[in-house]
Amino acid sequence: MSKYIYTAAYIAVIVAANWATSTFGLVSLGLLGLAVTAGTFFAGAALIVRDGLQLHVGRAWMIAAIVAGALISAVTSTPAIAVASGVAFLVSELVDWSVFTPLRPRTLPGAVVVSSIVSAPVDTVLFLAIAGFGVTWQAVLGQFIVKTGMALLVAAGLAWRDRQVVAA
Repeated sequence: MSKYIYTAAYIAVIVAANWATSTFGLVSLGLLGLAVTAGTFFAGAALIVRDGLQLHVGRAWMIAAIVAGALISAVTSTPAIAVASGVAFLVSELVDWSVFTPLRPRTLPGAVVVSSIVSAPVDTVLFLAIAGFGVTWQAVLGQFIVKTGMALLVAAGLAWRDRQVVAA
């Protein structure tokens, strides 16, 4: 996939996450009272697509994509959600970059999982606090489970793909 396709996908999942959250707010996961913002599944996808985009572009491009996502979100969701999202994605991107980039040459699946484990809580806490949802353990744990669960699924797929390539 080219950097343009990854960029479009990244911006699209940012916008989708913000639209869903501004439309539906917090929703129950039904597990132990855990809650997530309605856009959490899209945000989890954004964290994964971000890793794919990092394989093709530099930091300035990543920042531009986050800003574009936030600007479009200001129109499709609410300005408060757009600002919270932009700040959360920018800060968690710096965290993610510092983890994903050095791990990637050793193990792409491992880099996806570890960078998500490290950046997801940063993204979650900042977003919840700035957007005004409140930082509760139920929301933080719920979003962590969803985001890292998605990363684990992608990493498993990458590991399976790598084994298929080696076996061929």
